[in-house]
Parts: sequence; structure tokens; C-alpha cells
Amino acid sequence: MPRAGAAVPAPGGYARPVYAPPQYATSFGAPPYAPAAAFSLRERLLLIIIYIAALTSSVAFIEPSPHDALMGVLALACLVAGVRFDRRIVVLFLLLLIWNVGGLLSLMNVPGKEKTVQFAATSVYLAVAATMWACIFSDNTMARLAAMRSAYILTAFIVAAAGIAGYLNLFPHAHALFAPEGRALGFFKDPNVYGPFMIWPALVLMQRMLVHRLRLLDVVMLGTIVVALLLAFSRGAWFHFAVSALVMAGLSFVTVRRQNTRLRIFVMSTLAVGAMAAFIAILLAIPKIHEMFEVRAHLLQSYDTGTGGRFRLQELALSALLGAPNGLGPFGFASTHVNQQHNVYLQAFLVYGWVGGVSYILLLLTTFAVALRSVFTTTPWQAYIVTALAAFAGEVAEGFIIDTDHWRHFFLLLGIIWGLWAATSRYRRQHLQPAPGYLRTAI
Repeated sequence: MPRAGAAVPAPGGYARPVYAPPQYATSFGAPPYAPAAAFSLRERLLLIIIYIAALTSSVAFIEPSPHDALMGVLALACLVAGVRFDRRIVVLFLLLLIWNVGGLLSLMNVPGKEKTVQFAATSVYLAVAATMWACIFSDNTMARLAAMRSAYILTAFIVAAAGIAGYLNLFPHAHALFAPEGRALGFFKDPNVYGPFMIWPALVLMQRMLVHRLRLLDVVMLGTIVVALLLAFSRGAWFHFAVSALVMAGLSFVTVRRQNTRLRIFVMSTLAVGAMAAFIAILLAIPKIHEMFEVRAHLLQSYDTGTGGRFRLQELALSALLGAPNGLGPFGFASTHVNQQHNVYLQAFLVYGWVGGVSYILLLLTTFAVALRSVFTTTPWQAYIVTALAAFAGEVAEGFIIDTDHWRHFFLLLGIIWGLWAATSRYRRQHLQPAPGYLRTAI
């Protein structure tokens, strides 16, 4: 490996400088280098608002939530700080735009209903939020990512602790507030959204342990989140976490450059699986947890099968969308069949029409494409791409059994991946450009 700044032959006979960042972006911290403008007063204000907006993202039991209001403040801060729209995220913008146009056109099928208009407005808002996050992370990338990451991990830990406290009823009315119906949900309305919300920060903590070092604080935070995930008793969240953890470990293994780091990942992963299995076994020794786990751990539940079950509804939804090119509109399917079909891909066609459904599928495919192109480029933010892609993969898989099209953290993941794609493309161009003429003469 040439030393940093050394000239090496490049295609066409040119020399190009080789940037030698750390062997892997394992610290999830700010870079050791940054232009002075990156820490101007306007930029510092933006970082503070990013932190506060991410910190409030776990408060989701009311609509609109405090986080939604702060996203408006964040948009204003972006204008003040001069955040620019990078042309590399134009595909994200266009696909989200087409998706929402399809959703707005489908409103004609359910006219005069306030709830359906609110649904469509939420879709537009989330599309704007994803685009804004992408713009934010495309520049001054490490500082902005670090602000968001720190707040997200902290709020995930807090909401996990609240869910555990509610489940165990550690103080008066805790159970009613944070774990009604015997399932932890923290500050959320639905345990099936509560669980997936905590998965990306859990992956960040796990990846740091696998590749970098063990810290007591990380162990405590990760342990709290894992317990809360278990107590949410969401089969989808459990599946999502398993898929995402596997993808994260695999990507970490193939993207690090040092053999001893790969050995560490293998050993730590093996130990982590054993420790987690033992930890869960201890929790299951508690009768209350064991009883609920036995109920929820079955592959099929009563609401999955039968004439009104999930799978039958999905069959009916497939038949319905084939005859409705313009979709049925928000809640159009549920108005006829009482319940939703619980499949985001069917939802994409039923609510947003064929145009919106196709654009949603293309959005997922192009997001995977740019993430895979970014994840194998050694950059200071490579660890963020690894964990974001892993969480995104798990969420895409979970979409087959639940509607994820209004999950705020899903659109944050979209913003992270596309923003880092833009930053990685620019980084590659800047650090792999032809060297000055006086270096070319030495080749």
C-alpha cells in the first residue's frame, strides 16, 4: 500500500495521489480534517438542530410529533447554512416525486375524507424529509453524521429503557404508559414500529464492538436495546434485526483491509451470538416473559390465517390492484375488507397506483445499487454505509409482512444512503484525480 500522498500509476499513464485513510472507518467519529467553513456559526447551528431533531425522533405517540415540527426548523437551518442539492440525489428526488404524484392522483378514489388527505400529506412530508437528509449528509459529511448518530443512539437507549420500565412496571402507571397489552412500545403507538426504530443504532454499537473495541457504555446501551427488542414481541422486528445483523457482520468482514480485523470480526461475532443466546435464555426464565414469548414466537398467528387473515387479505389485495391502475386510495382496501393487507409492496400499488408502485420498487432497487457502489469504497464514513445498508436490507425484507411506507426512520435511512452516495462520488473524484504535471514527469 503506497503511503498517503504518494504518486502511483493510473490508467492513461497519469499519476494519481493515493489517500490513505484509517484501515476502516470504525470510530463513527468526526474526521481529523475539515475546512474552516465546516465549523462556521451557521454550520454549528445546523449541527445543533440536527442533534435535537434526531433526539426527538423517538417521540411518536402523537401526530404530528415534536420531531415533525423540528424537521421544519431543520429545513430553515439548512437554508441558513447553505445546504445544497447535490445532482447525484436527483434520482431519489424524482422517484419520490413520482411516488407521491401517484398517491395524490389516487385520492380521487376516496374524495372528501380528511384522514386520506392527511395520509397523502404525510407521504409528501416524508419524501421531503428523505431528500433533505440526503442533502445534509452529502457535504460536511462526518460532522453531520456524528451529530445525528450520537442523538439517535441516545434516544434509542432512552426509549428502550422506557419500554423495559413499562413492561416491568418499575413505577406507578409505567405499564399503561410504555407497555400496554403486555408489549413494550416506549414512546411509540405500535410495538411493531418501536422495534425497528432501534435497529440502526443497535447495528452502530455492534459494528463498533466487532471492528474497533469494546466499551462498557456500548455494551450497556446495546444490551438495553436488545432487551427492549425482545420485550416488544414483534416477530417482524426480530426478523429484521437478525437479517440486518447478519448483513452488517458480512459487509464488515469483506470491507475491512486487515486480516487480523477479519479474524476479530469472526471471533467477536461468534462470541456475540453465544452471549446473546445465553442472555435471552436468562430472560426467558422469567415466567411472564416466557409465557408471552411462547405465544409470539410461533411462525403463524391466528390473524395470519383464515378467511380474514393476513395472507388471505394479501391475496385479495393482489387481485384488487390488478384491476385498479390508479390504485384504491389511502385506506381504500381497508374500507372494503376491514383490515389492511400488511405488505408494503402491495400497499405501494393499492394506495399510490401502478405508477406509484413501480416508482417505489425502483426506489428500493436504485437505493441498493448506490449503497453497494458506496460500501466498497474506503472512505471515512464507510462504517455508516455498512450499517445503513444493513438496516435498510432488513427493513426491505420486513416490508413483506408490514406496511413501512410511513416509518420516519426508513426515510432517514434513505437519506443517509443517498447522501453518502453523493459524498462518496465526490470523494472518489477528489482523491483519485490526476496528479499535477510535475508528478507526471517523474513517472
